[in-house]
Amino acid sequence: MLDPRAVLRRYGIRPSKGLGQNFLVQGSIMERTVEASDISSDDVVLEVGPGVGVLTRLLAERARHVVAVELDDRLIPVLESELGSCENVTIVHNDILAINPAEIVPMDEGLHYKVVANLPYYITSAVLRHLLEAELVPEQLTVMVQREVAQRIVAVPGNMSLLALSVQVYGKPRLALHVPAASFYPAPKVDSAVLVITSHPQPLVSVDERERFFKVARAGFGQKRKQLHNALASNLPCDDQIARQALQAAGLPAAIRAQKLDIAEWLALATELHTLGCC
Repeated sequence: MLDPRAVLRRYGIRPSKGLGQNFLVQGSIMERTVEASDISSDDVVLEVGPGVGVLTRLLAERARHVVAVELDDRLIPVLESELGSCENVTIVHNDILAINPAEIVPMDEGLHYKVVANLPYYITSAVLRHLLEAELVPEQLTVMVQREVAQRIVAVPGNMSLLALSVQVYGKPRLALHVPAASFYPAPKVDSAVLVITSHPQPLVSVDERERFFKVARAGFGQKRKQLHNALASNLPCDDQIARQALQAAGLPAAIRAQKLDIAEWLALATELHTLGCC
């Protein structure tokens, strides 16, 4: 297996801080990431951030087709050279947030679509929402993210966050692998984790309800140290009495805080607030 550091040196490329680049260099972690992604010969894989293509090659050995999307124009010639012998790999030079996956992922009958990605912290939430809300929804996402972010995403009621909600509405996440900082070049200041998200057959919140669901959730988490009725009254066009009334109608205690609610409870609360004209 090629060492990404050697490939970068050969092409005279230094990792970009602006793009949040930390290249995975630990071969055993790459192999375990591929195992966690559960790729088969019936799968089309969208890889976000292929870097120099070492993980891409491992994915291509298992998948029907790999579409590798890379933003850094310095890495495109590297990928074209290093992956030239892989006939089932397509390299796309673009920003994943500017792409409709349905336009680049070749989906013939009987094939399944999965995502594998190494995501910088600053775009983690945006990329996950973009892929999970897309016209073509992946059956599964295997993503490398900061460990703290992964732990937030898999949280249960009592420790929920807006990020956890924004993922769990669309799929069930689980932690698959701890990745020490030393597994990367350059080594980041924190550890990472491999997170596997299995998409729900249908999102747990319908399209018609989604806008007000997230509006209410954002309001509640906007001041998460306060009791929820205070946060809602501060961030929505309703007073404290209306907020308390909505909580009671949704079957929730007056003193509850945002991190305690599950998805069904947020949905019930959003419905009651909508009925009361607050969202």
